[in-house]
Amino acid sequence: MKKSLFTLALFMFVGLYSTAQKVEFEEYKLDNGLHVILHQENAAPIVTVGVMYQVGAKDEVEGRTGFAHFFEHLLFEGTENIERGEWFNIVSANGGRNNANTTQDRTYYYETFPSNKLEIGLWMESERMLHPIIEQIGVDTQNEVVKEEKRQRIDNAPYGKIIYRTGINNHLFKKHPYGRSVIGSMDDLNAAKLDEFISFNEQFYNPNNATLVVAGDIDVEETKKMIQDYFGPIENKAEANVRKPVVEDPITETRYATEYDANIQIPAYIFSYITPKSVDKDAYVLDYISSILTGGNSSRMYKRMVDQDKVALQVLAFNQASQDYGTYTMGALIKGEPDWDSLKATMDEEIKKLQTELISEKEYQKLKNQFETRFVNANSRIEGVASSLATYQMLQGDASRINKELDIYNSITREDIMAVANKYLNPNQRVEIKYLAGSEPESDK
Repeated sequence: MKKSLFTLALFMFVGLYSTAQKVEFEEYKLDNGLHVILHQENAAPIVTVGVMYQVGAKDEVEGRTGFAHFFEHLLFEGTENIERGEWFNIVSANGGRNNANTTQDRTYYYETFPSNKLEIGLWMESERMLHPIIEQIGVDTQNEVVKEEKRQRIDNAPYGKIIYRTGINNHLFKKHPYGRSVIGSMDDLNAAKLDEFISFNEQFYNPNNATLVVAGDIDVEETKKMIQDYFGPIENKAEANVRKPVVEDPITETRYATEYDANIQIPAYIFSYITPKSVDKDAYVLDYISSILTGGNSSRMYKRMVDQDKVALQVLAFNQASQDYGTYTMGALIKGEPDWDSLKATMDEEIKKLQTELISEKEYQKLKNQFETRFVNANSRIEGVASSLATYQMLQGDASRINKELDIYNSITREDIMAVANKYLNPNQRVEIKYLAGSEPESDK
């Protein structure tokens, strides 16, 4: 019954919250360095507690890749006061849900509860930060979980290397750790000793390396007191994570690569570019460009390659702006026998049009409407607001960008679109990848 009422409340909240415009919040720091963000929204009796740690795949050392993602799983094993295997049971028994995710730049954990269970969420996340149990049985268990995840999402999933960029970023980045995959190497994880996992936790899972967000149906002063009680006494085991910037050399000549996928029958042709970091306005312009070229059945590439020329079954694009750099990947699933030169020429023709001709006013207005809808939808759930506030604060240094993003999109002009296409989407700035069915030949390994 608790779950049913919670689901109903969440459904009602989505409708109420989706009309909101400005996200009001308060932020401050505890004495131990924990950054706290509070967002009060009393439209429905739910609350999200999220903690984002400044540790991602780019913080791993060579030979020990996959640690950040591994900890996303490991830190659900249990703590001194939460028995092994009981984390999810506690959340469920209190009518909540929880999850976690890892990127190149950060790791994020959250719980969403009925608002009268806020204290449980704060207690659980303080437990995770204060004294998780890291022991061999947990490492061995989660090692198998991560291996299975890799098999399902990448090794045995059609186009997994494209979707998760494990067969793309390694060709783009030669110096920067973005060239490594988030899921990492199973060999590295197998070789790691227990004390290495303990050291990783001590290095990164500290208050001075984290942002706590509490969003939803809260009383601010009561919440502050609980946060102080649960998180204030936690001491740091290491200095805050200070990253040294790694500068990637720009691509100045076209790079060529071939990737193989035993799970597909239809090959693909891929263009991939290094683009600006997330705080840069050009990253937002590239979102527009991605939508114009490959954003659904009305996009230019789809109309040209699928509907008109009938040389592709589908087009694809991934525009991802991260803390240090972004990537823009576009391509097509090929129909019939591949004519690589013709496919390449067609894709380049559509890019060239964007570089030499302003998009129409009608297409421009459609873009703005699409992105306004997308922005509202992204912040229509309290979980989305919590994640956005933490992300903007940690990775862009300004939580208030949650209220500026739509203005940034609306400030983009048709001339900006043309200029950014000319600045980043040139043949000498990209990797071209033939994505083929089958296994990698022995001679290529």
